Amino acid sequence: MDLRKELTTALTQAVAAAQAAGDLPAGEYPEPELEQPPQKEFGDFATNIAMQSARVARRAPRQIAEVLLRHLASPLIERTEIAGAGFINIFLKNAAVYDVLRDILARGDAYGDHPLREEDTVQVEYVSANPTGPLHIGHGRGAAFGSALVNLFRAAGYNTQAEYYINDAGNQIDNLALSVNARYLELCGKPADFPENGYHGQDIIETAQAILAADGEKYLALPEEERLAIFKERALKEKLARLHQDLEAFRVEFDDWFSERTLHPEAIREAVEELQARGKIYEQDGALWLKTVPYGDDKDRVVIRANGVGTYLASDIAYHRNKFERGFRRMINIWGADHHGYVCRVKASMAALGYDPDRLEILLLQMVNLLRGGEAVKMSKRTGQAITLSELIEEVGTDAARYFFIMRSLDSQLDFDIDLAKSHSNENPVYYIQYAHARIHSIYRQAEEAGIRVGDWDETDFTILQEEAELALIKTMSEYRELILQAAEFRAPHRIARYLYDLAGQFHSFYKQCRILGIDPSLQQARLGLITATRHILAHGLGILGISAPERM
Repeated sequence: MDLRKELTTALTQAVAAAQAAGDLPAGEYPEPELEQPPQKEFGDFATNIAMQSARVARRAPRQIAEVLLRHLASPLIERTEIAGAGFINIFLKNAAVYDVLRDILARGDAYGDHPLREEDTVQVEYVSANPTGPLHIGHGRGAAFGSALVNLFRAAGYNTQAEYYINDAGNQIDNLALSVNARYLELCGKPADFPENGYHGQDIIETAQAILAADGEKYLALPEEERLAIFKERALKEKLARLHQDLEAFRVEFDDWFSERTLHPEAIREAVEELQARGKIYEQDGALWLKTVPYGDDKDRVVIRANGVGTYLASDIAYHRNKFERGFRRMINIWGADHHGYVCRVKASMAALGYDPDRLEILLLQMVNLLRGGEAVKMSKRTGQAITLSELIEEVGTDAARYFFIMRSLDSQLDFDIDLAKSHSNENPVYYIQYAHARIHSIYRQAEEAGIRVGDWDETDFTILQEEAELALIKTMSEYRELILQAAEFRAPHRIARYLYDLAGQFHSFYKQCRILGIDPSLQQARLGLITATRHILAHGLGILGISAPERM
């Protein structure tokens, strides 16, 4: 049971009933919003719906509140009162709170999971970094956010597929081969021209060194075209293996790794021909141009160059056409903020193909700033290059890295404090949450040593829980299942991160105020049930974020 949701529904019904009875004029009234007052004397929940409705109802808020309370009916409510300019304070019956606790204990670690709706298909495509080098911290934020969003969607009941789009065709892969070739020639003591758009990372040198160590200088005898073809495949295989390794270490899994090569040339040709048949493409200066301006783009875009080679957009058109053809109800791409200008042309392409572009949702990740000692960190001490995701994981750990990447809204620039992420203190939010989970398991171990049995919740009298800290903890837990749906709707895993931090804080406060073991057996058992319910939700929420729930710390 979600107390907030139940009360919101009751308030909405009260507004409708008041209009039907003629006690309030017809009109479009705002959705009721509930909050928990800072002080207990103001009730369990409060709403300013009467104040928000003043313009529609053309009455004073206190008068509106009086009308609404005459029509407000809910078995959860003990009493109500009107405060200030028109706030409605709601006091709950304790029985409603205890029902929530029993529900959590009955569902266990599955509390928070909603039934699967097979027809609500969602595809989330994220990371999709070019396989030309290691993942960096920007990719890390996308990986953490994307995988948490997938977990969140699945908890909310969506039929979700996670996909990585491998850009294994085109100029970037040609430049990868050219870069490896240049380093290989250098290592063999031969003159080499490094490509203008080549890759300068240490990993390219290491790839060339691995080829030389395995096969020596035998490739020098091959024609350059043949040598490049071999190096392309060797480098691509190595880079993809590294991507898999780094993502696995970061607890990121994909249902499908979609190769761009599968689109060449047939799928691209089919997409272009369909656009031509629809009159959406014209020829100019020997190139084929897509009419994207009618769909909001600032200029039309080339899809096939004058030399007959498709542009990057041509591949993307074929890829997204493939997505639509697979029948997903909703498709979500997670891109870096530097792709902002690309959003319109991809959506325009889909509209030109006759698809509903609103089914394609593109989320943009803002930048990550790494801080150490309050100062910005841009380069790796080890390589002098940009800091890789694997280096960050090595320093702060997967759990801390994931939490810090997720804890802010996607559209907010993120300051990642390395020192804080590494600290084992309550100032570190992920440590604070995990410690709550570990502390509960510590209590279990103490109970076992004392011969105290944990369980038999059907026989437990939870009405004995009367302390404010106990009831506040249950009420916060009651919001979790609805929070899952809201966070999924708004693509906001950071809401789960923030909720877990607040829940952990309430648990730590309860722990300080209320003794659990060595007290009256009935109260002892009830409090053991309370912390068990808390543990269930902490573990479930951490699971959504892809963070471990340790039993010892």
